[in-house]
Amino acid sequence: MRARWFITAAAGLWLAAFARDEFDAWVDATEIPKLTLQTSTEVVDRSGQLLRSYTVADGRWRLAVALEDVDPRYIEMLLTYEDRRFRSHPGVDWRGVARAGWQALTNGRIVSGGSTLTMQVARLLEEGTTGEFGGKLRQMRLALALERQLSKDEILSLYLHLAPFGGNLEGIRAASLSYFGKEPARLTPAESALLIAIPQSPETRRPDRAADRAEAARNRVLDRAVTYALIDQDEATAALREPVPGLRKAFPALAPHLADRARSDEPLKLRHQLTLDITLQRQLEALAREALAGKGDRLQIAILVADHRSGEILASVGSARFTEDRRQGFVDMTTALRSPGSTLKPLVYALAFDEGLAHPETMIEDRATVFGSYAPQNFDKVFRGTIRLREALQLSLNIPVVLLTDAFGPARLLSAMGQAGMRYQLPGGQPGLAVSLGGVGVSLQDMVQLYAALARGGVALPLTWRASGERAEGQRLVSAVAAWQVSDILAGLAPPPGAPRNRLAYKTGTSYGHRDAWAIGYDGRHVIGVWMGRPDGTPVPGAFGADTAAPVLFQAFNRLKPKLDPQPPAPAATLLVSNAQLPQPLQRFRSRNAAFAVAADAPAVAFPPDGAEVELLPAGLMVRVRGGTAPFTWLVDGQPLEVATRDRESLLSLPGAGFVTLSVIDAEGRSARARVRLW
Repeated sequence: MRARWFITAAAGLWLAAFARDEFDAWVDATEIPKLTLQTSTEVVDRSGQLLRSYTVADGRWRLAVALEDVDPRYIEMLLTYEDRRFRSHPGVDWRGVARAGWQALTNGRIVSGGSTLTMQVARLLEEGTTGEFGGKLRQMRLALALERQLSKDEILSLYLHLAPFGGNLEGIRAASLSYFGKEPARLTPAESALLIAIPQSPETRRPDRAADRAEAARNRVLDRAVTYALIDQDEATAALREPVPGLRKAFPALAPHLADRARSDEPLKLRHQLTLDITLQRQLEALAREALAGKGDRLQIAILVADHRSGEILASVGSARFTEDRRQGFVDMTTALRSPGSTLKPLVYALAFDEGLAHPETMIEDRATVFGSYAPQNFDKVFRGTIRLREALQLSLNIPVVLLTDAFGPARLLSAMGQAGMRYQLPGGQPGLAVSLGGVGVSLQDMVQLYAALARGGVALPLTWRASGERAEGQRLVSAVAAWQVSDILAGLAPPPGAPRNRLAYKTGTSYGHRDAWAIGYDGRHVIGVWMGRPDGTPVPGAFGADTAAPVLFQAFNRLKPKLDPQPPAPAATLLVSNAQLPQPLQRFRSRNAAFAVAADAPAVAFPPDGAEVELLPAGLMVRVRGGTAPFTWLVDGQPLEVATRDRESLLSLPGAGFVTLSVIDAEGRSARARVRLW
């Protein structure tokens, strides 16, 4: 029955060829489907290599491909096997139709279909069937109409996009990436033959489900290629030994967070080119996974790499595993706001150097100090006394940096952060001295942008991840001298155990409660930032920036390049002298309010604090002094009750309840007082 239908169709078309005018009108009246195909949105790296792609609306993989980006030998083998007269026929190969009709008549069955590549495109455009008479006739008519509107290359391009390859794969590029893990620009003869054979019966020849049938069909294509001298016998023998891929490969899914961001920003754009380097991105994603191995299932990591000369981001790892729910891998931790711990301290020092408040060799006091109601402590609860600013920054001491911040004001620090292009969030809404110790929410990307400004000689330039578009001009954040001084201090910091002593300028930080561990560093060309912690903000006991994040930072630089680019030389205006050679005002740090400020070691009433209401016990009132030099004298309302005691705690006998003024005087005559109410 099917043979008779085919013979009838062939005879009818031959007769129609003689009724030329009517035939032309019939073809011209053909309703042509939409020829604009929906293709997958793609995100590519700086060189155009695929980082990530997305399926089209119906869940199929259909990737855009240009004819010149497909292996020429594949095209030659395809046309030879499927449609040798493709370049010359008008859409229907009349000789092929006649041959197929004669074979059907003499054999009583269809031996060959006579279908051209254009007819296959017609069927794929309409998603029609192959065997029914009506469908075949419709394909012929549409093929003729397509040839009148499109060039041969345009028709071939449609085939390269629509050919089915099993499952949800459509088009040569999707198939090549899925079965071979590579673009179709360079295919072996065996790979070309397989990609020619599969579309003839895509579900029964899927290599991942029917490798034996796929191999047999591939080998028939190779035989035809030898027959027509497209490949020689040696190439064919080697191709026959090449195994058929038994599994589909996953499509590239690198930089998923940044890819999603690019797509969300411009949803109508089909191709997003980023500044990332695909090789480096792949290496650092692997490093991120390695860094979390054996550290529980809730710890997360983020890594960002930028060229600080151009401001281009070269790698962005938002999390170690994008799809891992326990680690909340879907959260992009390069943009999440977190406490930076001590990593803001270099900016504080640079501002202090610029303000003329200090120099790296300036001496500063690291002693217990109270700023109003704020009494910061060093991380290890130890005070070093008089110390150089260079050492204070390298040791990441808290008291010196708060003293510097207090000198120029926390508002100045926040203003500088804004100049650097950083967005930040204050927990209490008002800036306080705790900002310099991490009391502010910032992102890893913005912190890397800040360090890039220091590395660039004090000029802030927004980081960018799009390969196209205008580049913003940088603006000066701090002087070149201040930037170099901070960089020189950070380059003198000892590296983690086992890491090379390569004078990488870097700083670590740990936020309050061990919630965030940071390490950010730079050389003469690149800057890298590492964050580790839990995306939900819960503490990570034992997590320190120096122990946790810093080793990853040095490993990231090792994967970026074999040798660091040298730091720039000191600007001509840099004052390279010892402390003794500094101008007198810079030899020892004194804030602008030093003449009116209480000395760092002055006595203070530690208990009861000023304004407190305290129960008066029968034994008396326990009082405590902080700072000062023993012996101490305690007075109540001006009357001495305890004289020349060397103890810092004393029990004072008081007559009764009511308001009293407590005063304490130390051996140097310095005093402090507190007004309290006893009940």
